[in-house]
Amino acid sequence: MDRVDALVIGAGVVGLAVGRALAQGGLETIVAETQDGIGQGVSSRNSEVIHSGLYYPPGSLKARLCVRGKDLLYALCASHGVDHRNCGKLTVANSPQEKAALLRLQDRAAANGVAVQWLEAAQAQALEPALQCQAALLSPSTGVVDSHGFMLALQGDLEGAGGMVAFGSAVESARLSTRGPHIVRMADGSELEAGIIVNSASLHACALARRFEGLQAQFVPRESFAKGNYHALAGRAPFSRLIYPAPADAWLGVHLTLDLGGQAKFGPDLEWLAVESPEQIDFAVDPRRADGFYAEVRRYWPALPDGALAPSYSGVRPKIHGRGEPAPDFRIDGPSLHGVPGLVNLFGIESPGLTSAMAIAEMVTGMVAV
Repeated sequence: MDRVDALVIGAGVVGLAVGRALAQGGLETIVAETQDGIGQGVSSRNSEVIHSGLYYPPGSLKARLCVRGKDLLYALCASHGVDHRNCGKLTVANSPQEKAALLRLQDRAAANGVAVQWLEAAQAQALEPALQCQAALLSPSTGVVDSHGFMLALQGDLEGAGGMVAFGSAVESARLSTRGPHIVRMADGSELEAGIIVNSASLHACALARRFEGLQAQFVPRESFAKGNYHALAGRAPFSRLIYPAPADAWLGVHLTLDLGGQAKFGPDLEWLAVESPEQIDFAVDPRRADGFYAEVRRYWPALPDGALAPSYSGVRPKIHGRGEPAPDFRIDGPSLHGVPGLVNLFGIESPGLTSAMAIAEMVTGMVAV
């Protein structure tokens, strides 16, 4: 039976970052990927925003790893020539209640160590003349990145350190051990010994963990799937920065993001799915959902023309909470929690997972350091 020091399951952005970090730490590392290319799952369906870290509860993993990951991501973009743009973002308020929410957000940003600037309406409109608002928070460290270019850079570093991505390699289950290597069973019936297993299977992570013999059921959360639909703008947007409405609960609202070419898209909305598994997900965007976008967007961009939005794409977040429940933190479950040496399960790695990827990798390698 073949043996490897570390097996990472899933070659999305987080799995690649973890594999890279383990390989650079001197471990023989394989990233097992079901598909025939990197980033074919959740990582292929995101907004490509580099988040600043102002939204998340102070001290939470999301806050700490987003802020740290953002710095690591910008540094890697600079050193590896990954296309990105540090364009900044305005979070806008259009009611007294939303101004109060912005003030709370300003306090949270300060607690998280994220620089923001309060702007009155005239100051915000001087930056973005097409914008309507009563006040705004400017987040200068927000940006956008070529997510596939980022993943290619991670893959290149992984392979440069002696690791590899094994495509077409679906993991079926594992027999975990407290005294020796774990035995991983692949979908083709072959088996592999691994001293370290990192479950970064995203939408499939919970279901896969339930097939880990030797992991108690209490350590596997119940997954839910929430779809976010995006619509693209026909023509060019009159904005140079990302525009977000003031946050409401766990949802950040229908926001305007820009790709590296300046093309605008709006989304995501929030559509909870009544599906049992990722295989049942329909990623098609219903054009009728655009109807609800117009009113939301016109609160901060009144001049949005009728008929200007077209269905673009959708993504599904690997949530570990249900409709109406408070959004939990990232779950990065290591041996100190579940008692299985060398095992790390990554659950609920939704936004800001892309921004946080390299910081998550630092945390994971710390958990399994030998």
